[in-house]
Amino acid sequence: MLITGPSGSGKSALALELMAYGCDLVADDRTLVYVGADGGLRATCPAAIAGLIEARGVGLLEARPTGPAAPCLAVALDRPETERLPPKRCVTYLGCSLPLLHNIGTGHFAPAILQYLKAGRREP
Repeated sequence: MLITGPSGSGKSALALELMAYGCDLVADDRTLVYVGADGGLRATCPAAIAGLIEARGVGLLEARPTGPAAPCLAVALDRPETERLPPKRCVTYLGCSLPLLHNIGTGHFAPAILQYLKAGRREP
């Protein structure tokens, strides 16, 4: 998944929470996004920061590096979700479309994202 937003918007905090649920970190702070040989979107980390994630107030934490990965979802933390049952949204990166979620700003966002990734979403 690609987590986007300005500095201080909670990207690393959301990534850390997802990691606590068993997800792997591809990149924190800077991500290299490209189109793979199969035409699908790929994400990887610059070598200089591979396996590192910033935890504000704690420091730079080490994590098992992984990637490249094929993102299947985008999360925009700079866009608050205002709909109880939001419409299906997509965003395009380098000609590749990804489903898009806006920031719900609640404590259940990470578990909701994981369930979305595991089982999908029923459209109203």
